[in-house]
Amino acid sequence: MERRVIEPRPGWQQTVEEQGLIYPLTRYPDGSLRPYWDESAYYVFSLPEVEALEEVVEELHGMCLAAAAHIVEEDRFADLGITDPHLAELVAEAWHRRSELPSVYGRFDLRYDGTGPAKLLEYNADTPTSLVEAASPQWFWMEERFPGADQWNSLHERLVDAWRKQAALLPPGGPLYFAHSAGDELGEDLMTVAYLKETAEQAGLDTDWISMEDIGWDRLSGRFVDKKLGFIRSIFKLYPWEWLTTDRFAPHVLTTLDNGGGTGTTMWIEPAWKMLLSNKALLAVLWELYPGHPNLLPSYLDGPGELASAKGYVAKPLLGREGAGVTVHEPGTPPSVREEPCCYQELAPLPDFDGNRVVLGAWVVENESAGLGIRESSGLITDEYARFLPHVIL
Repeated sequence: MERRVIEPRPGWQQTVEEQGLIYPLTRYPDGSLRPYWDESAYYVFSLPEVEALEEVVEELHGMCLAAAAHIVEEDRFADLGITDPHLAELVAEAWHRRSELPSVYGRFDLRYDGTGPAKLLEYNADTPTSLVEAASPQWFWMEERFPGADQWNSLHERLVDAWRKQAALLPPGGPLYFAHSAGDELGEDLMTVAYLKETAEQAGLDTDWISMEDIGWDRLSGRFVDKKLGFIRSIFKLYPWEWLTTDRFAPHVLTTLDNGGGTGTTMWIEPAWKMLLSNKALLAVLWELYPGHPNLLPSYLDGPGELASAKGYVAKPLLGREGAGVTVHEPGTPPSVREEPCCYQELAPLPDFDGNRVVLGAWVVENESAGLGIRESSGLITDEYARFLPHVIL
C-alpha cells in the first residue's frame, strides 16, 4: 500500500459529475469549497495484498453473521438498544427468514497501512454510502490514467447479479420502489439510490421512484401507498432502520412488515435483520466471541476498562454516523462512561500517509467481497469532511 501524488485531470469536476458524482466538492465551516473527490493523489496496492484483504473481508462478514445469530439466540437485543419486545421479535423473525429476504450490500471500515493485519473499525450493512464513487468514477479514472491496470472493484457487476438472483424473492404486484429522504441536501443519498435503481433495472427488475416523505398510508386498506395510491409491496430505502422504527409511522411499518413468506404487506430492503450488523454493539459481541482475533480490536459495552490505561480508546455511539459523537481518548486519560449507549473500542490511530489519515471502505455484495473505496481525513475521526481518493492495483 502506497500513496502517490499525481496531477488531476483537466476538467475533472465536470467529468465525475457526468459519471454520477454530483457532490465532488465539500463546503467547510469557513464557507470554502474543497474537493471531496480528490484525484491529486491515489493509492497503489499489489495483487497479493488485495487478495489477502478480500479474504479478511469475507472472514469478517462470516464472523458478523455468527455474531448476529448469537444476539438472536441469546436474546441480547437490549445490548443494541432494541428494547421494544415487538421490534425484537420482528428482527429475530427476519433473521430466521433471511434466506427469503433480499439483501444486497454492506461496507466494512478497516484500519490498514500495508504492514500489519487489517483491523475492523465498524460495519455498516444497512445504509452505507460512498457507493457511487467507489463503483463508477474511480473505475473510469483508472481506465483513463492507468490503462491496463486493475482495481479492487467488481461492484457494478456483482450488484446487477445480486438483483437478478434475488428477483424471485420480491413479492409480485408492483414495481420495486427506491426511496431516499428529501432532506438530503448534498445529493449523496439521492445518487446512491439512483445508482442502485440503475443496477436493478439492468437486472431486469421493474422499478419506480419515491421519497420517504411521499410515502402515504391508506387507512382503508392498511397499506403503504405511493402518490397515486398504488400499493408499495417492496421498497429499497436509504433510510436507517433506527429511524424507520421510531418515526411517527413506525407502528404501521411494524404491523405490515413482510419478513418473507407473505406474512405482511411491505418488504423493506435492506431487511430488518440488518439492524444487527449496523450497530456498534456488534463490535463488542465480536470481541466476546473471537477474543484476540488479529482483525478485531478489543471492544466493550460497559466502559473502557483496561483500555484507558493501555492503548487508549474510542467511544462510539451505537448508532452514530459519519463520525458524529465519536470521541478519542489517549492512553492515560481518566476513563469515563458516556450517558448515551456507546461501544468502547481500543484506540488504533488511522495510518498517516503524508499527513493524511486513511480508512479503507471494503464492500460486500451478498456474501462476497466486491470492491474498495478510500477516504482520507485530517484527524483521527473520519467525518463529513473526509475526501475520497481512487486506487489501482499495479
